[in-house]
Amino acid sequence: MSTQVDLFTGVQDMHYTGNIANAVLPAGMGSLKVLVGCEESQAVAIEFDKLGHYVNSCDLQECSGGRPDLHIKDSIFHVLHKPPYSFGLDLFIAHPPCTYLANSGVRWLYNKDGTKNKERWKNMEDAALFFRALLHTNCDKICIENPIMHKHALKIIGIKQSQIIQPWQFGHGETKATCLWLKGLPHLKPTNIVEGREQKIWKMPPSKDRQKLRSKTYPGIAEAMAMQWGGNACR
Repeated sequence: MSTQVDLFTGVQDMHYTGNIANAVLPAGMGSLKVLVGCEESQAVAIEFDKLGHYVNSCDLQECSGGRPDLHIKDSIFHVLHKPPYSFGLDLFIAHPPCTYLANSGVRWLYNKDGTKNKERWKNMEDAALFFRALLHTNCDKICIENPIMHKHALKIIGIKQSQIIQPWQFGHGETKATCLWLKGLPHLKPTNIVEGREQKIWKMPPSKDRQKLRSKTYPGIAEAMAMQWGGNACR
């Protein structure tokens, strides 16, 4: 069963270490209630927490960002339909799995003889439907992030990205085209354009953590999201 299907249908092991009493209302006066879905790295959630917002990361995996107090291990749809987020949220950001959606893997949708790889195609459809469901979350401010997407997934999702950003626009001398689907949010503005266009992500050697490492949000991008969308843009 793919990760996308797991997220759609639920989770076997739910663990929440946050304070339920404090979870009902935002942590401080004027703070935003923010949920960052499909984020085990906690890169974005931690940046919003630094600004005093009420925020949780959410993923089926344990968190690796060192802040288990901010993490909810559960299906994103379970979290959205339970307090505190069932009472509403101010900003929703998500990083859904891209394995079956990314243009870099579109060739695997077909077998060597040109016929459709039925299993891979079904996984792609599930992933695209999951993405589309996140995009239609009941929230006025939404950002869904993914790499450049192939045409088959885009057809199911029904809308192209709002913006494409690069790490080198945010202080990291690397290339990794990242697409943002935005609702009710301004385009993310570059904060620190630097030299360097290394494809570091694609040169990573094979390892059991390669996919996880490749999917982590760059710190400069995470900080920009918090600073630009956690301020006046969302109030």
